[in-house]
Amino acid sequence: MTLQSNCDECGSREYNLALGQRRADAVKGRLVLLGILEEAIETLSFGKEKPQAQCHDETCWSENRRADFCARVEMNRILTEIGS
Repeated sequence: MTLQSNCDECGSREYNLALGQRRADAVKGRLVLLGILEEAIETLSFGKEKPQAQCHDETCWSENRRADFCARVEMNRILTEIGS
């Protein structure tokens, strides 16, 4: 699983990359407490580089403060299970 963290456009690029990494690490920590293996979770910070909303107000900024989950699927295992 990959956690991709994003920020709003406020602040410098460096600040938002660090903030995004802290956000991703916090979500990862919570998932580990819930029983997911730490080594199964990768974290990435995009800072303010990949906004979901393009306007420049608090509503859009709040939409851009997020962590997205991307799951990796093990196709060989799935195909083996289907064939069984």
